[in-house]
Amino acid sequence: MKLLKWLQPKEEPSFEELREAPRFSLVMRTAKLIAESGEYVCVVRDISATGTKLRLFHEVPPDTHLYLELANGQRYAMERVWEEGDHAGFRFSSPIVVAEFVEETSVHPRRPLRLRIHRTALITGDGKDWRAVMVNLSQQGACFEAGGEIPVGQLVRVEVPGLPLRFGHICWRRKFAHGVAFQQSFRLDELARYAHELQPFANEQPVEVPKKRAKRYA
Repeated sequence: MKLLKWLQPKEEPSFEELREAPRFSLVMRTAKLIAESGEYVCVVRDISATGTKLRLFHEVPPDTHLYLELANGQRYAMERVWEEGDHAGFRFSSPIVVAEFVEETSVHPRRPLRLRIHRTALITGDGKDWRAVMVNLSQQGACFEAGGEIPVGQLVRVEVPGLPLRFGHICWRRKFAHGVAFQQSFRLDELARYAHELQPFANEQPVEVPKKRAKRYA
């Protein structure tokens, strides 16, 4: 019964769908797609033991083989099967346990989705400047490796080329690694678009991928 709020069986499946593993719709399950060129925000639209359909906020990375990573850190190897607009279907490298995917259990508290993006940055606070490198980015904040120790609680101004100016405060520090909580969060679609702009695709060669499905894998 616990899974019923997450699992919504598709209505009136076609004959071809009945031949595949049962599929379920997920409501706004955010995850990240890991490609050779970087990490990108996506939304899991439906899931089965053999595949998934994802929605992105920009064009699909050209890679054929990618990983899907959930907020709990669990990764699933996948192969791209089709794409149509901002949606794409993927086949898992091996069948998965749908209940485990949906429950997304973890021994650690759930935390916002983080994208590993390395960019130079300038952090300013209390009249001082710190040259830094952004190492990950989320909707609510970012992690920076700075050239000095910035006091926890310090209000700062954060400049990262390719991102809008943000203000925030140092919410934690481990040696030269600092967590910054932004005063103004990014919307999910904003984060997705900025991540796409900051990580140009490594492979610009066209890849032959069906635009419409002859057979449903996800």
